[in-house]
Parts: sequence; C-alpha cells; structure tokens
Amino acid sequence: MLTLADGVQLHVSVSGPKDAPVTVVLSHGWCQDRRTWRRQIAALDEMGHKAPRVIAYDTRGHGRSSATHLRAATLAQLGDDMAEVIRRYAPDGPVVLAGHSMGGMTVMEYAHRHPEEFADRVKGLLLVSTTAEGHTHTRYGLPDQLATLLRAGETLGAGLLARSGAWRPHRVVLPALRPALRWLLFGDECADEAMTLTMRGLGRAPLRSIGGFRESIGTQLRLDTLAGLSGIPAAVLVGSRDRLTPPACAESIAGALPGAELTVVPGAGHMLPLERPDEVSAALVTLVRRAARRAKRDRRPTVGGQSRCREAA
Repeated sequence: MLTLADGVQLHVSVSGPKDAPVTVVLSHGWCQDRRTWRRQIAALDEMGHKAPRVIAYDTRGHGRSSATHLRAATLAQLGDDMAEVIRRYAPDGPVVLAGHSMGGMTVMEYAHRHPEEFADRVKGLLLVSTTAEGHTHTRYGLPDQLATLLRAGETLGAGLLARSGAWRPHRVVLPALRPALRWLLFGDECADEAMTLTMRGLGRAPLRSIGGFRESIGTQLRLDTLAGLSGIPAAVLVGSRDRLTPPACAESIAGALPGAELTVVPGAGHMLPLERPDEVSAALVTLVRRAARRAKRDRRPTVGGQSRCREAA
C-alpha cells in the first residue's frame, strides 16, 4: 500500500525483474481496477529475460484502494497520484506509461502537472480508448439530440451519486444492468471473462467514485499538453465501435501528439485491454522494446562525446 499525503491508500502491485531496464506503469479506467490489464501483464512477463518491471495500481476510490474525499475526485489529483506512484516504486530509469480511458486522461494530467518529471522519465506512451477533450465527441452511439439528453441526465445523476458516500449498493442491481453495460462498453464480441471482470470492477467502485469523477472527466482539455510531448514513442488505440470515446477522440489525440501511431480496431468497443488483449499487448510490448533499446544505447560509452551506437530509438 502507498499512503498519500491526504491519507488515501493506493493498492499497488509490482512484478517483474528488479533490475529490468524499463518500468511499465499501468493506469485503469473509471469504475474499473488494475485487473483490466491482466492480459497485458501476462504478455510482458512472457518477454522472459527482457521483461520489464510492471507497476499496476488501483486508482483512489477504486478496486482495493481506499475511498477518496469528494474534493479529491478529480483528474488533477489522479495526475499527482501517478507522480507519487512513480517516485515511490520507479525512482529512476526509463518508464513506459499505459492508460485506458480515465487512465489515459490521468497520464495526460501527469504530463500537464509535472512536465519536467514526465520529460525526464517517460520513454513510451500507450493511450487506449481515451480522450483529451472531455465529452466533446461522446454520443453514446446515439443521435445528437438523444445524446445531449442522456448526458444531461447522466450529469445530474452523477452529482447525486457523488454525495452518496462510500456505499456500494449498486452491486445488487448490476445483474439487471448487464445487457445495457454490454452494449455500452463492448463491440461485436464480448468474452464472458471480460464482462465478468468489468462488472466486478464496477461493483467495487463506491457511489462517490462513480459520480465524483464525472465532472472532471467531462471537462478536461489536454490537446495542448500532448502537442508538447515531442520525441516520445506513442501508440493510440481505439475500437471502431467505442461509444464512450469514439474514434474521433483517438484521431484528435494522434493529431496533436507528435509521431503517434493510431490504430482503429475494427468491431471493438471501449474495453480494449479485455476485449482485444492481443492488439493492446502487442502495442505495449513494442513500446517496451523501443524504450529498452534506447536505454541500452544511452548507457553505452561514448568516443569523443559521440555515442558509438547509432541505433534508432
């Protein structure tokens, strides 16, 4: 457990070689937990002697971490929390950050609020099913008028839930919500394991977390921050049937982030790490390998002030 300055405790899992040349930090989505990344963690472990150190943690107010204060249910706080996780568990060496949905927004907030640390440490960036423009492009797969009406109702409901404390009474009604969540969060295919993990993550989230983070998520604007992240290898993934962060979100991120590689996964929805784990794992492994090659090059001795290795990062 990592105890933060305001007393919130984060549940952090660390795996992989202690002397790994690269550390991967995984940040999950809204109302989910670190188990979202279980298939990617397994893929990284399968890299054998080239495997990275892996840090996966439950965001405040999610999973096995303790509840958050309502005033701290913001993306700005999550960016600061990520900074603390990295300082505590990866104090040196290159880092690859991966964020899904709200986790991707957390990565952007970390870059915005801690630009010097970010520039010094981060050597790879994976943004999955996320947005840098709040709810600008979110239509839930509905016509504009219906989407506007639904958003108004969602915003009102979120405000009520945010004031409901750390209760989890929604666990009782989750089975009834399963068909709607299946439609909203997944695309053409949905394995039972993926749906079960998604439902369990939602069942662990207190009402305060479900409602409290909504305002911050809906209003964040970080395209300008992304535009300043030059020289960092980056991959942006989105499902073609994502109803929460549709392809337009990923396209704007890739357009702002210098050199980012955009992949639109046909037929997939919002839960890409669970829904299409192989595609997400492949992108993450590629970034880790690139970061490791760069770290190896940077460690090599120089001759006359010039590196003897000209291998591309």
